Amino acid sequence: MTSTNMATVSSDIAFRLEMYRSQFALRQFEKRAYDLFLENYVKGTSHLSIGQEAIASGVAAAMRPTDWTFATYRGHAHTLARGVPMTPVFAELMGRTNGLMAGKGGSMHLTSVEHGVMGSYAIIGAHLPIACGAAWSAQYRGTDQVAVAFFGDGSTNIGAFHEALNLAAVWKLPVIFFCENNLWMEYTRTSEVTAVANPAADRASAYGLASIIIDGNDADEVYEVTAAAIERARAGDGPSMIEAKTYRHGGHSRADPGKYRPDEELAEWLAKDPIARYRTRLLEAGVSEDELRAIEAGVDAEVDRATEEAKLGGVPGEDLLLKDVWADGGGAWRN
Repeated sequence: MTSTNMATVSSDIAFRLEMYRSQFALRQFEKRAYDLFLENYVKGTSHLSIGQEAIASGVAAAMRPTDWTFATYRGHAHTLARGVPMTPVFAELMGRTNGLMAGKGGSMHLTSVEHGVMGSYAIIGAHLPIACGAAWSAQYRGTDQVAVAFFGDGSTNIGAFHEALNLAAVWKLPVIFFCENNLWMEYTRTSEVTAVANPAADRASAYGLASIIIDGNDADEVYEVTAAAIERARAGDGPSMIEAKTYRHGGHSRADPGKYRPDEELAEWLAKDPIARYRTRLLEAGVSEDELRAIEAGVDAEVDRATEEAKLGGVPGEDLLLKDVWADGGGAWRN
């Protein structure tokens, strides 16, 4: 879902139906990815964003196709939201040759330059300065492209976060820093190791930026606030930092049952499920149950089809080991 198809206000029913379809598709993809992991189709681990779909859908809707997304290892949803089809993403998770990166990247390194997805980064916060570099290139070349860098609350305590914010503010770069604050740094509650209550927003003033805190489980609010920030960046008014309060329904990764979280906290956030909330909002706006079920059935069919297509891919051979390692595509060692 890209902004060329979504250039309208969020009160428009067609827009909101597409926003619902996007969120539901991200949820169903992640649920199927988990099933495939249990069936041993997906090797290693991966990090699901079930519960955080409103962020990926809302931000993508505010972006143009020429804008750039920089995601974390929890990047399946951000990749799909920018328009990458399900089949190559499923295949990449399975390590198949029909995968997005021919099976070499896996879950934590999804990239599609064609769709403006400039990588999912497994090193915490390492992509924030890279997003600044992309934004600087747009500024230098005189284009109106904007970079959006997603990061978790844990990233706000590393040096790269502060260096990137400072540089972006000094150079007035067209970059949006988007904190997905799901309250937990892997297995540690963020508030126990962070000096401020809002790890991103409370530090914004140090770099001359406004403190922006939003409900990350409300796709309409995510879209509206992000769209305004992107337009400011396009106009040359510099970066913004947005902190979205959200919650992952599962553990940090698929190897983590998440039992360290209090039951009452989990129940509270499950009641704020972004997809259930958005579905109720559409029904209250006059959308019929049949229309929503038709959207859901279409998504389920898409997930089933993409799953089977992905399974048809081959296993990468030795000929791919050194492919794309060097800028010229070769495998020769360089000084």
